[in-house]
Amino acid sequence: MDRRVFMKSGALAMVTMGLSPSFLRRTAYGADLLNGAALKGAARGKTLICLFQRGAADALNVVVPHGEKAYYRLRPNIAIPRPGAGMGAIDLDGFFGLHPSLAPLKPLWDQGILAPIHAVGSPSATRSHFDAQDYMETGTPDQKGTRDGWLNRYLAVKGTCEAGCVAHDTKPSPFRAVAMTQQTPRMLEGPAPTIAMNSLSEFTVRAAGPAADRLEALYRTGSADVVHAAGGEMFEAVKILKAADPQKYAPQNNAVYPNSQFGTRLKQIAQLIKADVGVEVAFADVGGWDTHVNQGASTGQLAGRLDDFAKSIAALVADLGDRMSDVTIMTMSEFGRTVRQNGNGGTDHGHASALFVIGGDVKGKKVYGNWPGLEPEQLYEGRDLALTTDFRSVFSEVASKHLGASRLETIFPGFAGTSSPGIL
Repeated sequence: MDRRVFMKSGALAMVTMGLSPSFLRRTAYGADLLNGAALKGAARGKTLICLFQRGAADALNVVVPHGEKAYYRLRPNIAIPRPGAGMGAIDLDGFFGLHPSLAPLKPLWDQGILAPIHAVGSPSATRSHFDAQDYMETGTPDQKGTRDGWLNRYLAVKGTCEAGCVAHDTKPSPFRAVAMTQQTPRMLEGPAPTIAMNSLSEFTVRAAGPAADRLEALYRTGSADVVHAAGGEMFEAVKILKAADPQKYAPQNNAVYPNSQFGTRLKQIAQLIKADVGVEVAFADVGGWDTHVNQGASTGQLAGRLDDFAKSIAALVADLGDRMSDVTIMTMSEFGRTVRQNGNGGTDHGHASALFVIGGDVKGKKVYGNWPGLEPEQLYEGRDLALTTDFRSVFSEVASKHLGASRLETIFPGFAGTSSPGIL
C-alpha cells in the first residue's frame, strides 16, 4: 500500500470512527501516550458523564419555582401548576419542584443523589446558540479564540508530571474519553486523544480482509509519528470493543431505556463503563429544547422532551447500579429562556438556566444556587432569570472533587473562581 492509498484508506477509517479533526495536531502532548493500552484489566476509577441539552432548555419549567408568585403571573398559559393540582409540579422543598415529566428523577432526589442547581449559566450576554454553546464547551465565555474544550484540557493535564516529580510510564485507554455523537463535540476538541461515534455498532474500520490487514500493518510498522500513533490507537480500540461484545449486552437492575437516540446513547455509555475499558469521561447530547412556539406546560412539546430525558437518565443510573458510587452525571444547556411567555405560546432566548448533578458522592436532596427572584427589578435586562452561579464554578468543582483535577487555572483559564456550590 503506497502513501496515496494510505491517506485515502486512513481517512475513511478515521471518519468512520469519528476521531477528532485535531487528531493530527497532538504532538504537543506526546504521541508516545497513544501507542495502545492494555486489552484487559483497565483500572476502575471515577467517571464523569456530561449531557448537553442543545437549544436552551427552559429552566423555569424544568425546576419549577412554584413558590414564586411572579412565575404564574408572567406565564399564564405555560406555567406548571402548583403541587397538588392536576399535572402539577413534583414538590422538592416547598418552593421548587420538578416538571411532572421528570417524575423518573424524583426517586434519585429521595435517595439523596440528585442535586439541581438553579440560576446557573454563563456570564456572557450572548443570545446566540452557537456562541453560548461554544463558550460553555470551551469554558471561556466571550473568548472566541479558544481552540480546545475544557474537558480536553482536563484530559491533557491530568496525570502530567509537576516540577520535581517522577513521571510514570502509564498509557491511557483508547476509551478514556468517549462521545456518543457523530462528530467530536467542542468540549472534547483538543490535543488529548478522544473518540466520537454514533453507536458502538458503527465503531469499526471500513476496510475488510487483506485491505484491513495491510492498513493495520502500515499503521503499526510505520515511523513513530502521530499518524502511526493514531492508527495504533484506532485498532487497539476496535479490539477492546470487540472483546466487550456489545451486541450481547443486557441492561441490569430492571433498567428500561427509551427507544430513542438519546436513550440508546446512554445505554451504550453504560455498556462501555461496565465493560471496564477505562472510560473516564463520556459525552452525549440531545436537541429539541428551542421552544419558541407551542412549548406547552405539563403536556406538550417540552414535556415530551423531558419525558425522554428523564427516563433515559433514570435507566442509566439503574443500569449502573453500585457503579454510581464512582460516576457523576452532569447536565447542561447553553442558556435559559425568557421569564415571560411569548405570543406564540413559547419562550425566547434567555440568560440563566438550571442543571442537574447526579452521583453517589453528590450531596443531594437540595436545590443549590442563590434564587434571584422573578419580580421586574430582579430580572436580567428586564426579561430573564438573573445569573447567580457561574457554570465554571460547578464544572470546576466536579472536575476537582470528582475527577481529582488539580490544575484548574489551566482547565478554566481566566476564571478567578468563585465559591463552589458545595454539591460534592
